[in-house]
Amino acid sequence: MGTSKQRWRISFHKSPSKQPPIPIEFVCPISGSLMADPVIVSSGHTFERHCVHACKSLSFTPVLPDGSVPDFSTVIPNLALKSTILNFCRSSFLDPPKPINFLTAENLVFTLKATRKPQDATRFNGVRVMQTETELNRVPSHISMSSEESVTPRSGPTYYSSSSASDFETLNPNSFEEDELLVKLKSSQISEQEEAVISFRKLTRTREETRFQLCTPRILSALRVLITSRYVSVQVNSVAALVNLSLENRNKVKILRSGIVPSLIDVLKSGFQESQEHVAGALFSLALDDQNKTAIGVLGALPPLLHALRSESERTRHDSALALYHLTLVQSNRAKLVKLGAVQALLGMVKTGHMMGRILLILCNLAASSEGRAAMLDGGAVECFVCMLRKGEFESESTRENCLAALYGLSHGGLRFKGLAKEAAAEELLIQVEEMGSERAKDKVRKILEVLRQKDEEEEVDWEKLLNSDDDISQARISSS
Repeated sequence: MGTSKQRWRISFHKSPSKQPPIPIEFVCPISGSLMADPVIVSSGHTFERHCVHACKSLSFTPVLPDGSVPDFSTVIPNLALKSTILNFCRSSFLDPPKPINFLTAENLVFTLKATRKPQDATRFNGVRVMQTETELNRVPSHISMSSEESVTPRSGPTYYSSSSASDFETLNPNSFEEDELLVKLKSSQISEQEEAVISFRKLTRTREETRFQLCTPRILSALRVLITSRYVSVQVNSVAALVNLSLENRNKVKILRSGIVPSLIDVLKSGFQESQEHVAGALFSLALDDQNKTAIGVLGALPPLLHALRSESERTRHDSALALYHLTLVQSNRAKLVKLGAVQALLGMVKTGHMMGRILLILCNLAASSEGRAAMLDGGAVECFVCMLRKGEFESESTRENCLAALYGLSHGGLRFKGLAKEAAAEELLIQVEEMGSERAKDKVRKILEVLRQKDEEEEVDWEKLLNSDDDISQARISSS
């Protein structure tokens, strides 16, 4: 029987089923190849590392198929995507991609740059090229241009790649409406800016198709400037309009790739209170799309969202908690939060009853990672959760279930969890909880009890020595770093 299994495996490897298509997000927009060393740039786009360095070396800025323009000022390794690509190759029986060297990348970019016609866009591997920043700065000195205008001149044409043709056709009937709106959004008169963003906010509040049609690179670029306006009405209504746009699922990735998230983060840190409420909602909405989660964390949203949990505004607190919950579904963001010292802060909120249900959801996600478990075990999470279950003072049955789910996540912490649970008399309490909880709660309790009872009859453990062992605690911390 063993021999037949071995023959089956060999046959499977030699004759795999139909190879799945390579996801577009695994391919570098510039090289057109599967990425071996993907990096996230400041605008949230992902490229092969040497392609970014080549673009910077040659002062070259592409325009992507969705019309967005990447910002190469910051380059951060996209480890989550790299791991995902390697897993995809492994499961698809493909050789892992090899990084292209800098000379090859430079030749690609140089060819792309050389084939560009003046005042026109040229496509290469699905990317449209625009004038370099140096060339665009050759304008009469008396004309004042913003940083956004230096990339896309107001008087110049707007370019769309062939992959965005359907969007262009959809927008065409409303081009006059878009142009009219843009004139006011880019006006130097504050009253016209205010009128435009208020009108835009109303326009996108209920009309779903309008949200999609007016979520264009030009409008997003204009909003990016107005979001950080020092005028209350302009800032508030700009962010609120962006929230409306983000409600359309087709817009979520487009908004992130427009480079607007850093501006949102700035407002969350130091904007007007009502604007911060809308920003928390916008980040929550954008975080619902799996493609955005890693990039939002890389762009620096986690620290201000964590701080916003203490906001005076209830709406800001709740939307920030929901944003953090969805962002921590990604391992890279869990690790970042642990390094920020979030565990102690979150446990403190739970102990005081501060948004207990939502905070427990975040802690459940953290408990699913080795770093999060180690920090929570060191921070007294087991004792905290057992104490909560003993008091039974929960907002709802779902909150009780979340508490048990977090405790179950910690149960994967091995001997350290067993020792802490024994010290907190968790087993006796869980037996009582099992008799009165919901079916979901009972299921979690049974799984935790299985862990606590596993091998107890066969092994003698000095729990007191284990709990007081500095070596063990240090080892847990090392594994979380």
